[in-house]
Amino acid sequence: MQFGMPTLIENRTLAENIALCTELGLKFIELNMNFPEYQIDKLEDTGAFAEAAEKAGIYYTIHLDENMNIADFNPLVTDAYLETTRRTISVAKALLPLRDRFGDQSQPLTLNMHMHHGIFITLPDRKVQMYDRDFDVYMKSFERFRTLCEEWIGDSDIRIAVENTDGFRGYEKKAIEYLLQSKYFGLTWDIGHSKGMKEIDVPFIMENEDHLIHMHVHDGKEEPPKNHLALGDGDIDIDARLSTAKKHNCRCVLETKTIEALRKSVGVLKSYV
Repeated sequence: MQFGMPTLIENRTLAENIALCTELGLKFIELNMNFPEYQIDKLEDTGAFAEAAEKAGIYYTIHLDENMNIADFNPLVTDAYLETTRRTISVAKALLPLRDRFGDQSQPLTLNMHMHHGIFITLPDRKVQMYDRDFDVYMKSFERFRTLCEEWIGDSDIRIAVENTDGFRGYEKKAIEYLLQSKYFGLTWDIGHSKGMKEIDVPFIMENEDHLIHMHVHDGKEEPPKNHLALGDGDIDIDARLSTAKKHNCRCVLETKTIEALRKSVGVLKSYV
């Protein structure tokens, strides 16, 4: 199994993340586009990123901006995120040889994405999600998104993996099922988020488990809700989750948020795998 690390806020530079990755014997870093140092204009310096990874013997996956909203009702916003996705796919193509050299070629290179819930309107007796009310408009955006991503990825071994966060909405499940009809899309199971939300996404994930290609691995608790804990510090059956990852040949990010928790997770990992 291939294990890697997330971009950590305590590390201000790529060099610091790479040093930690190699020290811990991990295979890859998931570059997080929520950080200013990993915005698209920075990532497009692919020569520098590739050279640094080549020296260390690692590769990269990419986490798309969590704010990415390809269904925004404002076409200027939607177009900006679509263009960001297009350019990020180009970056991934340039970095793909690193996966071929240092990773597992049976696992596609992943771009991880969240589903943006959109806004809601609060009425006296309920909240109305705008994407639910205007579902046809919402789905047209995903039809366009899927078609464009298929075109941009082409024959490259790159997949976009949709991650669970705080519970998929009904309209999101329909959009995800539509995306999963394409070979260019898959699922990320974030097992910590899942635990913190009392596993409400597990039935949907299990219904679509053949599409699992990526996993964010960290411990978590239901009461009180906690995630991004070091392995062993929560209530998740890590053995069972890693068995699922192995079954579906998922690449795994040890997605703690601190260096200390990452070190601890790596230290106990062998007891699970």
